[in-house]
Amino acid sequence: MSTRKLILTALVCGLAVMLAGGIKLFQMATEDVEAVVFSLGTSQTLADMTVSVTKVEQEADATLVTVTMVGVEGANAAEGWRLLANGTVISPLLTKSTCRTTTNDVVETCVVGFPESTGSVTVAYLRAGEQSQWAP
Repeated sequence: MSTRKLILTALVCGLAVMLAGGIKLFQMATEDVEAVVFSLGTSQTLADMTVSVTKVEQEADATLVTVTMVGVEGANAAEGWRLLANGTVISPLLTKSTCRTTTNDVVETCVVGFPESTGSVTVAYLRAGEQSQWAP
């Protein structure tokens, strides 16, 4: 094959890749993504864990979130929880949390403690690449 044919083939392949990338970018830009925020007390199953947020209390030194969890034997119950407050994602404080481990058949109710926050907050739980959110 001659050099000209190789260069022409490379240019055609490059244009095909750019066209495919442009089509994918257009698909992503026009895709409707909806973030669902559940009300307190609504249970959600993420992978094999069923969780719910039952209460959110904002105190002077901490934000306390009461949660229920069931479905996995021996998982750290405080792991995976996040708080969105003032545009910042906050991890739990282990010193303010009463959560220990979960079981696959007994509902664990505990308190996950976060640093103090003001204004409206959203509580999120992440597990196995899935996420659910609750707001009071």
